[in-house]
Amino acid sequence: MRQSSMPTSVGLLGYGGLIPFLALALMSNADTAHGILYRGALLLYGSVILSFVGAIHWGVAMIDTNLTDHDRRAAYVWSVVPALMAWATYILSPIPAALVLIMGFLLQYWRDSSLAQKIQWPVWYLPMRIRLTVVACLALALGTAPQLIY
Repeated sequence: MRQSSMPTSVGLLGYGGLIPFLALALMSNADTAHGILYRGALLLYGSVILSFVGAIHWGVAMIDTNLTDHDRRAAYVWSVVPALMAWATYILSPIPAALVLIMGFLLQYWRDSSLAQKIQWPVWYLPMRIRLTVVACLALALGTAPQLIY
């Protein structure tokens, strides 16, 4: 059954999860003395969230009985890719790390959209995911922009 309206808790948790992205991006720009710390925290938070959204595909692969074996295997494989991308950012300087995370979030949305052709996401899921993805990517870009100046 496809839920037609987003549960309140999902909205609060999903959109509330943008608060650290936005706050850390703003603090990275506003406080030049501590900006590097805020940028590091922003990149760490982005890594954690990217790992989290990738794991959604693991859950789908486990419970959706309509997936073909090939699609199930693809979902399992993809589910670890965002975590590996996030992990790789720890050896990168802030700008390349932010670019990898942004690419990871965009790829994750693309995979979510592709999977929508095979499963039935709740009708609110992809619209929510694109909004969360856009804001997270913008926050990562804006939060590391001071690195270009200093």
